[in-house]
Order: sequence, then structure tokens, then C-alpha cells
Amino acid sequence: MDPHLLRTYVTVARLASFSDAARELGYTQSAVSQQIAALEQDLGAPLLTRRPVAPTAAGHRLLEHAGPLLLRLDAARADVVRMAAAPEHGLTLATAATALAPRVLAVLPPSGVTLRVLPRDEVPAAVATGTADLGLVDGLAAPSDPLRLPDVAPLTTYGVGEEPVRVLLPVTHPLARRTGLRLGDLADARWLDAPDAGLPLAQLRAANGGHGFRRAMRYEGTDVRALTALAAAGHGLTLLPCSAATEVPGTVAVPVVEPRVVHRTELVYAGAPGGAAAVAEALAGRL
Repeated sequence: MDPHLLRTYVTVARLASFSDAARELGYTQSAVSQQIAALEQDLGAPLLTRRPVAPTAAGHRLLEHAGPLLLRLDAARADVVRMAAAPEHGLTLATAATALAPRVLAVLPPSGVTLRVLPRDEVPAAVATGTADLGLVDGLAAPSDPLRLPDVAPLTTYGVGEEPVRVLLPVTHPLARRTGLRLGDLADARWLDAPDAGLPLAQLRAANGGHGFRRAMRYEGTDVRALTALAAAGHGLTLLPCSAATEVPGTVAVPVVEPRVVHRTELVYAGAPGGAAAVAEALAGRL
């Protein structure tokens, strides 16, 4: 049974009109009539009365089968399209936790990807040694300035995104009502040292002339939610990209107004992206 003819029949039966079905499907009314006639000839039974347009007994029975059949065909098409969009041999993407912004997740293929969240400094090494096809690294930088990565091998980097940074404070913190904060004013505050879940304290010190930002508690992990929960509980301040700092229960995210710094994300790969080219292009082109 030709699925195109079946889809035409279902449309005519639903609209009870050959002309309305023709407009919806983009055919001429004559073409719709010919398709219905061809389906009736194939099945050896009349499926529709013409005046008024209504299914016959055989037509009603066919409609019971048509819905599941067409749905299964649509599902098969979507499944094949998803597989075709996936990397041929799979893709391993190594990434820092805070590099996984919503815009990154939006461009990942729906299948065929292994995502490895690693400590920030281990991402370039994973790409260099071939245990990951691509890497996403991030950090604190002046607008448009490249990140300083560990010198592990000749790697190609490409800036794929920048966003504002926020200081995450408990709602009860004395500075929680500020509209903006200078990093230098926070150099003596109690900070969470979470180099792989937030922006490292060493980068904050570098932005402040190399001093300050003492550690109140160290968190060794890559779970950003755990880090924000610690901040909400008052264990220390943390600096995060805007997308990770907003709408965290029990906290206020205050913009950094001085110095002028951003959270920068870069794509890292060795040589040409190879089989991961489609994903690399999507990340570079849409972020």
C-alpha cells in the first residue's frame, strides 16, 4: 500500500472534502481524486462516498489501521534522520563543567555522543592524547582575549562564546542588594575554592593584580549544583558565568562591574576536527 495514497485518503476523510484536502496537501483536486481512485483500485473496495464525502464501511476499517501505520512511518523517518545527523563513529566531547551552557547543549547531536566532564586543566590533555575528539575549556578573561591553556601539544582553539560573570551570594549577605560589585572589594571575603566547578580563585587573583581571595572551603568536584548549594548555605562566595548563577534558590547573583571580565568558552581540537567536523562547525557557528 502506497503511504502517500494512504495519507491523502486520511486527509480527505478527516476534512470530508476533496478540495479542502487538495489545498492542505498542496495538490490539485484532480490529483487527489486520482490518488483516492488508485488506492480503491489497489484494495479492491470503495473507501469514500462522493456526495457527501464520507468513509464507507471498508473506509472506516482502513482508518483504524491508517493512524498507527502513518505514525510508525513518521517515527522511522525521524529515527533515520537522527542517526544520519550523529557522527559516523561516535564523538567524545571532553568539557569543563561550567562550559556546558544551555547554548552548548542545544547544538549537540541527539545521539552518538559521549560527554566527559573533566577537571578544567585535563580537557586539553584528553584532546591531545586522543581520548576525546573535541574539548570545551573555559575561564575568566578580558573580552575577546584568548584563554591561557596548558602547553600539552599543538592544539587548535576557537572562541565559541562569552558571557557576563556573577558573584553568587547568599540572600542574607550584606552585599546581596548591590546592583554591581568590584572584584577588588571582595578580595578579603571568604571564598569557595572550587577550581573545576566554578571559576578558579587563581584567575580571580590574576584579575586583581595577583593577591587576595582567601579560601574558606575547598570543593573538589565538577558538580556546579553542589557548588551553588554551598554558596547558598553561606560557606563562601563563588564566581560563575551568568547562565549558571541565575535562579539559584537562596542566592543572589550580582554582576561584576570592575575589572571588565567575561566567562569565555573555547573549542579545542588537534589538527582538523575529522569525523567531529559537523559538531565542531555547529559549536563554532552557533555559539
